[in-house]
Amino acid sequence: MRLKGKTALITGGNSGIGLATARLFVAEGARVAITGRNRETLDAAVKELGANVLAVQADATDPAALERAVAATVERFGGLDVVFANAGIAAQTYVGKTTHEAFASVLQTNITGVFFTVQAAAPHLKAGASVILTSSVHSELGMPGYSAYAASKGALKAMASVLAAELAPRAVRVNVVSPGATLTPIWEKNAPTPEAFAKMERGMSATIPMGRMGKPEEIARTVLFLASDDASYVSGQDLFVDGGVNGAALGAPLFRTSQPM
Repeated sequence: MRLKGKTALITGGNSGIGLATARLFVAEGARVAITGRNRETLDAAVKELGANVLAVQADATDPAALERAVAATVERFGGLDVVFANAGIAAQTYVGKTTHEAFASVLQTNITGVFFTVQAAAPHLKAGASVILTSSVHSELGMPGYSAYAASKGALKAMASVLAAELAPRAVRVNVVSPGATLTPIWEKNAPTPEAFAKMERGMSATIPMGRMGKPEEIARTVLFLASDDASYVSGQDLFVDGGVNGAALGAPLFRTSQPM
């Protein structure tokens, strides 16, 4: 077990990548605290994952709530070995069609919320602890309509570099994981029916070199690597888990030719 006896805090741990990571961490021997805004999904996660999971209702945009979540985690399980600052939101912010409030909301959750998650946890991080921030392939993709989201996710790499430098004297590592298109509930708003989802998935898959969208469990396994002692000499890095979009975009089915191998 790669996390046996360790304590992890996962924000946004009640669905999608966060929940998949919580599930994997528990299987690897960790005690896990998860946060989220939805009490019902938090309770369902605890019911599924068992006694080694603590669920704390907390809004990632509320520094006081984050402080309370960390305090509850430390009181229940002791000091922190892993922080997965995963909570985030996505929204379209087209130029000429976006309010200040809509733009600021994305930054408040995806940047400010992440910083204050780490700040709340910092006094309780043990030597050798690992902090992982969830960014996105959008940090470099340049997709129209996602200025706020892309900016927020790109900011996390810069923030991680600073945090890694600040926390290095305490032997705390800080890294970023950048998922590509992943099969999570985040897509339900844009594709609310099975037919719409299947159409969306086909379209997305054509733009990914590996020809498919990712699974939450695949992102979780990457987070597990960064959280574990297997990554004990890895800090300040941004690891893309995107089926090749960032590194080999033109290998996607959409761009392939019939040239012989």
